[in-house]
Amino acid sequence: MTTPLTWLYAPGDRPEVVHKALASNADVVIVDLEDAVSPDRKKYALAATAELLASPQTLPVHVRINTPHDIEALTTLPGLCALRIPKVAYATDIRRIAARAPGVPLYPLLESALAIEHAYSIATAHPAVHGIAIGEADLRADLGIRDGAGLDWPRTRIVVAARAAGLAPPVQSVFPDIRDLDALYASCTHGRALGFLGRAAIHPRQLPVIERAFRPTPEEIEAAEEVVKAAATDEGALALPDGRFVDAAIVAAAQRTLSLARREGG
Repeated sequence: MTTPLTWLYAPGDRPEVVHKALASNADVVIVDLEDAVSPDRKKYALAATAELLASPQTLPVHVRINTPHDIEALTTLPGLCALRIPKVAYATDIRRIAARAPGVPLYPLLESALAIEHAYSIATAHPAVHGIAIGEADLRADLGIRDGAGLDWPRTRIVVAARAAGLAPPVQSVFPDIRDLDALYASCTHGRALGFLGRAAIHPRQLPVIERAFRPTPEEIEAAEEVVKAAATDEGALALPDGRFVDAAIVAAAQRTLSLARREGG
């Protein structure tokens, strides 16, 4: 599979919305059994999701569980690709989940100050962890932050933790205003500058904006091609004609840029 950039949430108690998400241009669909579902519809949401995932789907499907008790109903289903685990605070939380869901990729969501402090230990808690992400709404409430800029430090913290753990760069949290696409684009470019790669969405209209924000620009592609071409003829560190110094880490970054540029539809 190509590098995913768009992750579209759909409420588990609305199968018609889930099917629309599966027909969208998202890279991954996240069926939500937690915040998007009212308490009196949790049982129905789980049953509907289990019915859907009883067969393979057209897109990778992750499920954000509501409680650990959801795991038994989902783990062995052929349509399930991964579980997203909300409100993780300790590495032991993940190890308990992994024991109940053998072989299933896990994506812990860090939504409290305590979770951010434990970011690296959570990221390395178990081989089943394939990525980490922030739940920004709950984290903002926990920290008492009123301005989004106040989240930049915890955002950077999980980018560093993911990299140190050898995981893919984190995906940005959802942007709640589905109408202001200019603000979404600006927020995505800021997140990209912090080291995020891709973003979760709550409406299909957000998908092309996220895709555009995280794809390499023509200038970035040209610069990456120059680096990779130079590295193919020289070993070790080298200087480009414009004076830029290039080493193995910069070459690896250029290769990632070109890989991202070759995504389907690009």
